[in-house]
Amino acid sequence: MSVCPKCNYEYVEGVTICPDCGSVLVDESTLEKPKEYTEEDWQVVYTTNKEYEVEMMKDNLESAGIAAAILSQKDRNFPAPGDLSIIKLLVKKNDLKDALNYIEEIKRQSDPEDE
Repeated sequence: MSVCPKCNYEYVEGVTICPDCGSVLVDESTLEKPKEYTEEDWQVVYTTNKEYEVEMMKDNLESAGIAAAILSQKDRNFPAPGDLSIIKLLVKKNDLKDALNYIEEIKRQSDPEDE
């Protein structure tokens, strides 16, 4: 099976160039597979009940080169008064210390009254 090394899309036999990015397709067996992470590889660094807040924090961490993921318990199919759901921001365990330092710096900059 032919695969694009940039997009990781698979293409049928005979296609040699990725129509999305223009890269030359390679055989799937030559690609290096990324490490698969398990639940134990991630650590919660931030919790909130506001989606916009966790999205902004995730974007900030990723701009600093720290991979992050959001775990939301929000059920959009069942409307309810109030906001009782918890939204968690996770980072890989090996990035935990850097992520916590970065989050503290963000909090310090956004709340100058604490100084």
